Amino acid sequence: MWDLSRQITEQKDKNAVLKARNDTLDAEVRDLKQGYAAIEERARNELGMVKQDEVFYQIIERTGQNASQPSSPDSKPQNATPAPNNSTSAIPATKLP
Repeated sequence: MWDLSRQITEQKDKNAVLKARNDTLDAEVRDLKQGYAAIEERARNELGMVKQDEVFYQIIERTGQNASQPSSPDSKPQNATPAPNNSTSAIPATKLP
């Protein structure tokens, strides 16, 4: 008798978890059917897409021995060739319609 009660409790817990997952998926499906906001968000986050007249910049943190030294606007580079670890870099992205 105790074993049956335990099994029922475990199954109810599993059902509650699965219902929460189903509710989340249902809300996501409704969002995708009703508007472009969810589609645009996924395109941006998962595919790295941008709109036609947008410019995408990805900031890459400095690494190496000069990373801890802040650069001033008046400072000049020591050589004319950029180091392989630049502080920023622009990466082209695919355009959204």
